[in-house]
Amino acid sequence: MTFSKTAVFLSAIGAASHVAAHGTVSGIVANGKYFEGYSPSFQFESPPPVVVGWSIPEDLSNGFISPENYTNPDIICHLAATPAQTQAPVVAGSKVSLEWTPWPSSHHGPVIDYLANCNGPCENVDKTKLQFVKIDGVGLINDATVPGIWASDQLIANNNSWTVTIPASIAPGNYVLRHEIIALHSAETVGGAQNYPQCVNLQVTGSGTDQLATGTLGEDLYTETDPGIEINIYQSLASYVVPGPPLYSGAVFVTQGSNASTTAISGVSTTPTPSVASTAPMVSATSVPATTAILAPTAAPANASTLFVTASPTSSKKIKTPCSTATPVANTTSAVTPIVQPVVSASSLAASSAVQSIASAVSAIASALPSGALTASLPSLPVPSASGGLPIPSGISTSSPIPSGATLLDLLEWLEIIIAEMMANQQQNGLQRRTHPRHVRL
Repeated sequence: MTFSKTAVFLSAIGAASHVAAHGTVSGIVANGKYFEGYSPSFQFESPPPVVVGWSIPEDLSNGFISPENYTNPDIICHLAATPAQTQAPVVAGSKVSLEWTPWPSSHHGPVIDYLANCNGPCENVDKTKLQFVKIDGVGLINDATVPGIWASDQLIANNNSWTVTIPASIAPGNYVLRHEIIALHSAETVGGAQNYPQCVNLQVTGSGTDQLATGTLGEDLYTETDPGIEINIYQSLASYVVPGPPLYSGAVFVTQGSNASTTAISGVSTTPTPSVASTAPMVSATSVPATTAILAPTAAPANASTLFVTASPTSSKKIKTPCSTATPVANTTSAVTPIVQPVVSASSLAASSAVQSIASAVSAIASALPSGALTASLPSLPVPSASGGLPIPSGISTSSPIPSGATLLDLLEWLEIIIAEMMANQQQNGLQRRTHPRHVRL
């Protein structure tokens, strides 16, 4: 069996924006050097790249982990994640920047970072034994206009990047950095939050002495009814409790932006501390310019939740159609130093609408199929001809085997992603944004 055409598509568009999907960490910058993150398309390359990001080949939809799986190992580093086979060196006390694929502006929520000591090589660590310590957590920043300005909005304004400081007190060793966005746009009911955990391996050097001997297991980080998990962000909030265990005593907050600075945190509470929402416009270097429109619904849309077509009553695998798009609402937040925001052209919006239509068609196909057809393993497929008119990039085999146990549901999910990424790639010139550090490799 082969899957060469899908491999060709995925390889060719791996760096494109994700219109219908959500997001993953595409790379990090540590010690001034760029390190590539993981992409599910790597499984179709021969040989696959060795990167610092944990492998999540089953996350072909760039999807999320739902609260019902908080006690499942998938919440640790995402769906069926396995350790990265290399690491990025970083000096304790310095910063690490994590770069995301374009994040949806409607997916408001906190950005949280954890560190766990592998107590040896991280390449073969048992993720269920990792003890995570929270070293960063930012939630609601400003609530002047519902649903407010969140850490995720800062991430978008900073060119889809987030910077975290590895505390200077951390002892040399091998660690897993667990970086996460929790989208709260559908969190007004239990099970509506969306977790997007991403893990990378770090090799920490320096003179720190804290080996982080104790922490919280990944499957114990959250519960479905935590105040920062089950919450209606479409109402005025006086405060917000960032989910997870207490913040590390040596944690250092980073001002997100091109002129990032660090601030030591003193007197940290031993319980999760609510972030107080200001009722006045936020004034900081990371504010969103007043002239920039933000896709921010002023009320919970009737179809705010991600739509699904369930494969079968007994299957947990789902096809995700794009989340609803809200009407742009001008943000009145003032700013001292403007941050360059992505400017989306009319053609890009048209592409997004087209992708939504395609995704809906895929869901309709799935709905019309007989029960069990989606989850049945595919039969042997004929080997496709290499002369089908598609250029085959170097490193891609024309006889790459289809993943074992692949189903029709998997094929439909891949088709949706392929089309979405191709459309995004065609419209990339319509998206103007600052250059990532990864484009200036040292």
